[in-house]
Amino acid sequence: MRITKIRHGAAPIASDIRNAYIAFTKMTISVVAVETDIVRDGEPVIGYGFSSNGRYAQPGILTDRFIPRLEEAEPASLLDETGANLDPFAVWRTFMADEKPGGHGDRAIAGGALDMAIWDATAKIAETPLWRLLAERFNNGKSDDKVLVYPGGGYYYPGKGLDQLRDEMRGYRDQGYKVVKMKIGGADLAHDLGRIEAVLDVVGSGDNLAVDANGRFDLETALAYGSAMAPFNLFWYEEPGDPLDYQLNAVLADAYPSALATGENLFSHQDARNLLRYGGLRPDRDWVQVDPALSYGLTEYLKVLDVADQMGWSRRRFIPHGGHQFALNIAAGLQLGGSESYPGVFQPYGGFADDIPIKDGYVTLPDIPGIGMELKPQLFSAMRRTLEITA
Repeated sequence: MRITKIRHGAAPIASDIRNAYIAFTKMTISVVAVETDIVRDGEPVIGYGFSSNGRYAQPGILTDRFIPRLEEAEPASLLDETGANLDPFAVWRTFMADEKPGGHGDRAIAGGALDMAIWDATAKIAETPLWRLLAERFNNGKSDDKVLVYPGGGYYYPGKGLDQLRDEMRGYRDQGYKVVKMKIGGADLAHDLGRIEAVLDVVGSGDNLAVDANGRFDLETALAYGSAMAPFNLFWYEEPGDPLDYQLNAVLADAYPSALATGENLFSHQDARNLLRYGGLRPDRDWVQVDPALSYGLTEYLKVLDVADQMGWSRRRFIPHGGHQFALNIAAGLQLGGSESYPGVFQPYGGFADDIPIKDGYVTLPDIPGIGMELKPQLFSAMRRTLEITA
């Protein structure tokens, strides 16, 4: 077998929403398709991938470096030992050849989209769901039959008051979610406390609410918010400061009794190691949110989990950021702590298969080869349009 064509494009996920740090009015993502010469039901097997929200599309890196390296490679060098399927690790090494260590930023986003497409194709060729392939290869055949999920929401929006915020959260609860997440840090502390209390009116108790500052705070502000929120006993307090300010996180962890969460803006296993070494995170309560679609893909994420294991952390303390089906498959197949969801924003790329309901805060996974993007028709159609793939 061989890869016959790699396509990519930039897709919009623009919205008027904002968090504490950025607006999403011009946000884009990279979309990738990896076509193979394997034919099923009269059509070639194609793996699909896309980068996660919060970072922009990376057409230059894909066009100038990653894709040409794969096109120039000996086709057999990209295959597993059977010669009948792709070897995602060999593919990853090939597109990352001659890349200098460090600099884990936009390059990691391009790699994440491409790697997702490779794993989707690999699972499709193996005729198995990605979650099952991961369980069999990397988790002694064990997987979770349902995964904890929570909706990323509560964004700041023009004209959005407390009533609209409550309505949004009621909508998530009506969809079957238990834990919900909202943004903080885009207003002052007093205003944000009012917003938190409004959401608690809907969800009942702090263990059903996570808050996210998107790295906005300096240490003084992070501590002030932590002190004010401590009585709520929230599900977690997410990314209070800059993602690389490990000292801020460590000082806050010393003072804040409830759970912290961070890691979505770290893009390598080296970054994750430094977070666990120096960020003060507590393995009995805190959460790590590295997003495989932003951090060179599943291939690198497996290294992140190896680091965690070496440092005595349970995989159950890992909940990938991103709200996409790729992370959901990883969470089920590797038995992580859960997965984010985006049922209301970043459409059509956010959320899961259309016909699988959320029940009591958990979702099951479809038994379809690959990641399962075909079960989200609006997403699948949008990707094929962007990539100019016709039936």
